[in-house]
Amino acid sequence: MMKTGAQILWECLEQQGVTTVFGYPGGAILPAYDALKYSNIHHVLVRHEQGAAHMADGYARASGRVGVAIATSGPGATNLVTGIATAMLDSSPILCITGQVGSKLIGSDAFQETDITGVTLPVTKHNYLVTHASEVAQTISEAFYVARSGRPGPVLVDITKDAQQTTCEFDGKPVAPRLPGYRPDMAPTAEEYKQALELIHTSKRPVILAGHGIILSGAMDEVRAFAEKTNIPVGLTLLGLGAFPASHPLSLGMMGMHGEAWLNTTIQEADLLLAFGMRFDDRVTGNLKTYAPNAKKIHIEIDRAEINKNVKVDVALVGDLKAVLRELLPNVKPQERHEWLAYVDRLKGDAAVRDIQNLPDNGHLYAAHVINDLWRETHDRDTVIVTDVGQHQMWEAQYYKHEKPRSLITSGGLGTMGFALPAAIGVKAARPEADVWVVVGDGGFQMTMCELATMVQENLKVNIAIINNGYLGMIRQWQEFFYDRNYEASPILSPNFVKLADAFGIRALAVTQRSDVVPTVEMAHKHKGPVLIDFQVEQEDSVYPMVAAGAALHEMIRRPNPIVETATDA
Repeated sequence: MMKTGAQILWECLEQQGVTTVFGYPGGAILPAYDALKYSNIHHVLVRHEQGAAHMADGYARASGRVGVAIATSGPGATNLVTGIATAMLDSSPILCITGQVGSKLIGSDAFQETDITGVTLPVTKHNYLVTHASEVAQTISEAFYVARSGRPGPVLVDITKDAQQTTCEFDGKPVAPRLPGYRPDMAPTAEEYKQALELIHTSKRPVILAGHGIILSGAMDEVRAFAEKTNIPVGLTLLGLGAFPASHPLSLGMMGMHGEAWLNTTIQEADLLLAFGMRFDDRVTGNLKTYAPNAKKIHIEIDRAEINKNVKVDVALVGDLKAVLRELLPNVKPQERHEWLAYVDRLKGDAAVRDIQNLPDNGHLYAAHVINDLWRETHDRDTVIVTDVGQHQMWEAQYYKHEKPRSLITSGGLGTMGFALPAAIGVKAARPEADVWVVVGDGGFQMTMCELATMVQENLKVNIAIINNGYLGMIRQWQEFFYDRNYEASPILSPNFVKLADAFGIRALAVTQRSDVVPTVEMAHKHKGPVLIDFQVEQEDSVYPMVAAGAALHEMIRRPNPIVETATDA
């Protein structure tokens, strides 16, 4: 049967199980939009192409499936780049499909022509330029395979306008990928397993560093079984939160720049680090020269390029984490480690203030109050928190206890402000039954608040909690600590968020008192439509502890004259 490249495109997406795409039409991609009439795929019209990439990303992170974004050539394609880079650094499987000018016009600087494959080469796992209709099916098959295999990541497929319009024979059968040089699946050797087991059995002060790879691999049960059998405490990266239950006795919380003080100290005093699906990011390690100086290191990682990239390790087990742990588990010996675990518990000391259910109220509304109360009111439901980037993101990581994987969606590696709102739309599209909350700062929210219109048009029930402190909060904190309180360009004027929400037909309230937090959260839960809450919090509060850039992991800035009432020190 003869079909256009555009028709083949949609048919191939359906074969891959795609039900929803996020996009914005334009001239070079219009043939594909015209052919959408032959498909059952639901198209979500975004308000900015960056939002489409973030929505596809949120969809992928919440579901484990490949998220799909669509844009036209030129500015449409380049507007996707920030979202693509976000997905790349956080190993999120998304497919971005862009229109391109006709193949005969490539290189002529035609209207809205951009070499988007060249632009995105550093921030995609792979990308393609399709110039013939006959290439569409094969390319889409390979793009999905690359996006979700091995270490997942974004793939871009740029399709010329004539490749969409012209026809070729297509029998509708699924096409197998042909990638003879691509071998993402690896397995460690018997000797490497033996070396790892020897280090585990002889260690006295081991720590597991649990990363995002646990969730991507689906290895949550294996990690828990390993930790319980060996009695090794578990620290988590930001993107690893939820991979190991926060309430588990072996859980030590989040590590790194704004991580738990006791965990950072534990890592520095350990004699063995077991890195599970994490990449030793600088926000985790602090100064590499002083990082865990007395610890041997075992790194289990699917991406060989991450081995010894930042931290030299003693044993590398390159492969899928779930498969590697299943190989290790029967051979690892049970151990008690009473002395080590007791020492770690003593390190916590008074910092266990975060476990207090009712934080004191001294008349001020702190972000910690909001996050803690939000956790208390929503943790027993199927809740997904989607955060933006900044102080509120760190407070969420500290005060919201994540028990399940994929319950926290946030931008880690790129630190993309404006991520939360569009990503939450993707999350809700992927998991309509979930209770989805956006936790966002007043700065980041203003970057993509146009997507409120998308949320309303799609009739999506998403709740938005703006942590509004009148500053670009993390910038202000750095200026306070390191730039002599020179608050240059960090105070930010915001619109009346309640009136703004009202303009979109969204119910909204402003909250300034601690006593109003819980009733407002409950109201949002019961309201059938989206709700926006403007939490006007203490302006010059800071996230503690903090490891300054370039400092050793244990050299943390602590709250001066700790004030228990704020409950933001640990």
